[in-house]
Amino acid sequence: MSNFTPYLESNQAFAVSGAQADVPEIPFVPFKQLYLITCIDPRVEPAAVLGVRLGEAIVARNVGGRVTPALIKDLAWIVHLHENKTPDVGWFEIAVIHHTDCGSGLLADDDLRAGYAARGGWDEQTSLEMAVLEPSKTVPLDIAKLRSAPELAPGIGDIKIGGYVYDLGTGKITTVVQPG
Repeated sequence: MSNFTPYLESNQAFAVSGAQADVPEIPFVPFKQLYLITCIDPRVEPAAVLGVRLGEAIVARNVGGRVTPALIKDLAWIVHLHENKTPDVGWFEIAVIHHTDCGSGLLADDDLRAGYAARGGWDEQTSLEMAVLEPSKTVPLDIAKLRSAPELAPGIGDIKIGGYVYDLGTGKITTVVQPG
């Protein structure tokens, strides 16, 4: 049996429930007008940690929950859609969420970083910069990247961006950058 089989079975119950009929249509604005940026770590699942429900938020996940060129391009598409398809709707808010005990911190290890670069991953300098060792310090750096990304201008100036740290030990999220 595949590891995915139980999820296919869960999907059958979801499909019968009719919940898919309640999500917004394209072009859409998430019900809660949120764009969440967080880590791919399975311990940081927004539905569980924040109670995010289907259709409430756009969730972008990558290693460390970092603001990367790829993430900026994805967000630029959403900003562009908003400006051109739903300009009468208020702007959404972005939440950048990093967490303690992040596996991306292993990018600080010289051998792992070199091996990852040799495999075709980020170069060693980029890998080192991507490591989340102190999330309260990396969150403001990522917010600054969003604010300065030319692909997001001019709309990014109208979007509130907040920064948060999820503590895996306590289960609590703290605000490190007030939305603004």
